[in-house]
Formats: sequence, C-alpha cells, structure tokens
Amino acid sequence: MKINWGNGIVIAFALFMTFILYFVFEVQSNSKYDNDLVVEEYYKHDSHFQEEMARVQNAHDLQQKPSITYSKEGVKVTFPNIFENDKVKGNVLLYRPSNKKFDFNTKITLVNSSLVIPQKKMIKGRWDVNMEWQYEGKKYLTKEVIYVN
Repeated sequence: MKINWGNGIVIAFALFMTFILYFVFEVQSNSKYDNDLVVEEYYKHDSHFQEEMARVQNAHDLQQKPSITYSKEGVKVTFPNIFENDKVKGNVLLYRPSNKKFDFNTKITLVNSSLVIPQKKMIKGRWDVNMEWQYEGKKYLTKEVIYVN
C-alpha cells in the first residue's frame, strides 16, 4: 500500500488523538492524580465570603499583628505581647492545596505568646495557613502561605 500525504495526515492525526486519550484515561483512572475540589461545599463556603473579608480586615487593621513563620521545628505562630495568652481563642488550619488528606486543624493554645506546630506533622511543599481567632469578642482571620523544605 502506498502512503500519500493525505493518508499520512490522517494517520498522524489518529496517533495524536490516541496519545491524548491515553493520558486523559490515565489521569482519570489513576488514584495518584487526585482531582478533588479545592473546598468541599464550595457554594456554602462562598456565601460566607463577606464575613470572612470582615475578619481579614480586622486582622489587617491591627497595629501589632501575629506572625506565622516556618523554621526547622515547624510552623511557629507568634502573637505580640499586647495579647494575653488565655484570652486568645481559635484554631489554625493547615491546608494542603494539592491533597486534602494532609489537612489538619490545631487549636490555639499559647505558651509565651507562641504556638508551635511540629514539622513532623507536615510533608514537604506548599501549605496554606488559615488562622481563625478571636480576642475579647472580636473575630480575626490571618492567612499565610508557607513552604516546607
């Protein structure tokens, strides 16, 4: 059989489509490629957006803000000395955008104005840290992105 340029284009197109379909099938069927939603109950979460922005603004308006840093020990949340340890309530959500299986919450219990989340609880990569807290009845939300080495 003689292959002319028309048949060559059809064969090349068919091979390319097969190649693409193979990768689509591989990604959809392999559990290694988890394609979950970023946030469960997206619309429910979105309906509280204005409240969230008010808490972010409250945190932004503070003269002295808490800091979230990463060191060899783990994630360290440090509050300024103007905050009394026992009056700060809330929790810290460490959120892994690439895999929700690694997400976890930690209740804020300050020791010397700090909270340390051990590094052994985390794997390497990007983590979004969302700290929802309140002090003397006022609600705050602090967001940071950290990279664990």
